[in-house]
Amino acid sequence: MPGTRATREREPRDTPIQLRASQRQRTLIDRAAEALGKNRSDFMLEAACREARAALLDRRFFLLDEQAYRRFAEELDRPPDANPRLRRLLATAAPWER
Repeated sequence: MPGTRATREREPRDTPIQLRASQRQRTLIDRAAEALGKNRSDFMLEAACREARAALLDRRFFLLDEQAYRRFAEELDRPPDANPRLRRLLATAAPWER
């Protein structure tokens, strides 16, 4: 899982990121980090990376060269792998429908 302790131990933190915050923002961040048992840096990096991934995944338009587009289209056309647990879940009525 990205952002786990094992991943952090393998990747040296050698690039500084500096930003300014209001005292109120810093206090909020510190309280949230403490509630999760993390330090400010870990909390901020994990939150920023999570938001960065979401921003990139939310893109609706992206350009691909011909080879990359072909691979992308093949993946979309490929039938999904069998997933009995998902099939069972989708066949089960939702609790509010029972």
